[in-house]
Amino acid sequence: MNENENNQQGQFQIELPQDRAQGEYANFAIITHSSSDFVLDFARVLPGVPKAQVRSRVILAPEHAKRLLMALQENIVRYEKEFGQIRIPNQEPRTIAPFNVGKGEA
Repeated sequence: MNENENNQQGQFQIELPQDRAQGEYANFAIITHSSSDFVLDFARVLPGVPKAQVRSRVILAPEHAKRLLMALQENIVRYEKEFGQIRIPNQEPRTIAPFNVGKGEA
């Protein structure tokens, strides 16, 4: 195997279709799990709107969920080194909702 083949081994290309390139804004996430999957539902909660609609659902194997957790942690550390600490005003431990909302429904 030559050096060129070694560099390409384990790499792949990711395609970002134009209709997905703008992304989907979400300020609320609901995470549930079973013994075999983690389900991440992303929604947009707006003040004065009584119901939030799930805009995207991502289903992960537990191993991938843990990899996502580690990747987010690594990126938050890098972000805070460059831009300063991310502050979440008035946050009590284990509370993440951006607005005072009750139990979510998906």
